[in-house]
Amino acid sequence: MTSLTTGAFALPERLAAKADPALIDGDERHFAAVAATLEETIAELSERLDAARRAPGGLGREAMDRDTEVHRLAGRLRTLRRFGLDLCLGHVVHADDPEPVYIGRLGLTDSAGRRLLVDWRSPAAEPFFAATHADPMGLVRRRRYRWTRGLIGDYWDEVFTADGREGHAALDDQSAFIASLGANRSERMRDVLTTIQADQDAVIRAGSRGALVVDGGPGTGKTVVALHRAAHLLYSDPRLGHRRGGVLFVGPSRPYLAYVADVLPSLGEEGVQTCTVRDLVAEGAKAAAEADPEVARLKASADMVKAVEPAVALYEEPPTEGMTVTTHWSDVWLSPADWAVAFAAVEPGTPHNEARDQIREELITLLMDKHGTDGDDLSPALLRRSLLRNRELFTALHRAWPTLEPTDLIGDLWSVPAYLRRCAPWLDRDEVRRLQRADAHAWTVSDLPLLDAARQRLGDPEAARRKRRHAAAVAAERDRRAAVIDGILRADDGEGAVTMLHGQDLQDALIDEDGLPAAEPDLLAGPFAHIIVDEAQELTDAEWQMLIQRCPSRSFTVVGDRAQARHGFTEPWQERLARVGLDRVTVASLSINYRTPEEVMDQAEPAIRAALPDANVPTSIRRSGIPVTHGSVAERDAVLDAWLAAYDDGTACVIEAGDAGAEAVRARPRVRSLTPELSKGLEFDLVVLVDPESFGTGIAGAVDRYVAMTRATRQLVILTRP
Repeated sequence: MTSLTTGAFALPERLAAKADPALIDGDERHFAAVAATLEETIAELSERLDAARRAPGGLGREAMDRDTEVHRLAGRLRTLRRFGLDLCLGHVVHADDPEPVYIGRLGLTDSAGRRLLVDWRSPAAEPFFAATHADPMGLVRRRRYRWTRGLIGDYWDEVFTADGREGHAALDDQSAFIASLGANRSERMRDVLTTIQADQDAVIRAGSRGALVVDGGPGTGKTVVALHRAAHLLYSDPRLGHRRGGVLFVGPSRPYLAYVADVLPSLGEEGVQTCTVRDLVAEGAKAAAEADPEVARLKASADMVKAVEPAVALYEEPPTEGMTVTTHWSDVWLSPADWAVAFAAVEPGTPHNEARDQIREELITLLMDKHGTDGDDLSPALLRRSLLRNRELFTALHRAWPTLEPTDLIGDLWSVPAYLRRCAPWLDRDEVRRLQRADAHAWTVSDLPLLDAARQRLGDPEAARRKRRHAAAVAAERDRRAAVIDGILRADDGEGAVTMLHGQDLQDALIDEDGLPAAEPDLLAGPFAHIIVDEAQELTDAEWQMLIQRCPSRSFTVVGDRAQARHGFTEPWQERLARVGLDRVTVASLSINYRTPEEVMDQAEPAIRAALPDANVPTSIRRSGIPVTHGSVAERDAVLDAWLAAYDDGTACVIEAGDAGAEAVRARPRVRSLTPELSKGLEFDLVVLVDPESFGTGIAGAVDRYVAMTRATRQLVILTRP
């Protein structure tokens, strides 16, 4: 197809009217200024980044500031290089100023201080997304660009006043927004900044305090809203910056996270952590589904997570009998009261395994006070060294306050009935019996919240050992450097700045702790300043505890659809979230289906209403012109081959309960094979449902069929068995 290419515009011939210089020359001049400034900015950022990387690492806050600056500069540079001119989303013209205001993915200012692009997250950009004919927010007109390979292939003008039409706007029925809805899907979700609608923008820009629920059916843009909201919050709310904990984005599955992986970087944010609930616990990678629904129900309760505290407390009871501690000089009596004092010295909130050092230090202090150091040959340091080597004392401490593994603690609950009854007294005998299993460590998804709670409560069993090794390494490094400094001082006359090397503070500052033993940080441990949860209707009360303990501020964006909950969701969001510990809840509803064509929704709506008559089914605003077709399972390969031959791009997905034909399906390019559960949150041009009746019965089966159908953005084929 030939196009009319001038500067930044490459409009197809059918849009020749839009190529009128009167309509686009102003844009061309502005883009020329943007291109020149981009070139200058990229060169300047490259120099600053090189300088920052060459700068000394420093210590403490200085090192942190340097790393933050390197991260910031590198991220901005990547975004500028990635997009070029298509950083620009569109422009608006205000009634009181004829000069267009251009909106960009990032802000951009030229060397003279003229603002060329306004960051889409700033308040000044809000009318670009939120203005409607009912509330134009002071706009005369708005233009959105549709970029293809770095050039504008179409643009869409809207006018809000009568005089906005004259000589400035190209009006047609094929807006960039409507056209984008029917665009072919790829393996990665695109950002949709140019097509954000007013109802979605209001949610994106809402404040971060409390929990905001984004409730909406398939195709309403919940995921789009969630991802853009993450970028907006990091830009607009200083309380959520990376130094304050940052943002965690929790998705339903690994395929989903891979699908949305490009969106946040394209919005200028690369510091958001993303994960699934499984990823929060090391055992999650291999955990199986819980086979017994009743066991899954019992473990889904937040009460079961509370069983972890009494389970740990049983190992934190001070001895009721005293003991004699023998030193090289005399014996010292350690009474039950002394043990109680040492146990009480643990600072609140200290994990169990890390508290042992605090108890040890308190015991040593008590014993030294009782023993005294009155002898001529006994110094406090010598007595302390002797006590630290007392095997009987630390054997007794280990028995009284043992190091615990989270897996052993939870495993004991599933293998020692009396232990479980004591820690979870609300369970009856049959429930206790049902929770027991032959292999206590055969972890299931339902075990993950308890393992997580145990790990949080116990802490890292190796933490104390690492801390002691680190302290020993620092001491050895200090001794080595002190010897070097003594040599320098002996060679000097003792005058001048070199005498500063005597100072302990300076000697400590010379120690490079980066090279000393340390644990790799757990990036998902938190705390986070804000957490966004997509497909949140599937989380159990117990799984919510995993997230809440990682976000002390209780600042959440909760994205979901109650009609897509496989295990049912009959209560209001406010009631559900209050039960798990979130009491400041606001609900925002999205009711317009921008993605799924009417033809598909006409088939999907009865499928869900049969099980959930009051399901919030959104209204679709477009038709694809392709009817839903039905056929036999034997036709699957023919359907896929015909579609691949007809379309050069786009993606297809075969959704079925098992994976019997998955290998043959995946051998075809641009075609995936998924279960209904793993397809959640994704979208494809063609969806082929294989034997949907095999998805199951009841609410779970109906939800799986509804979810699978509504993944289609253009065509749905339903294949059944004879």
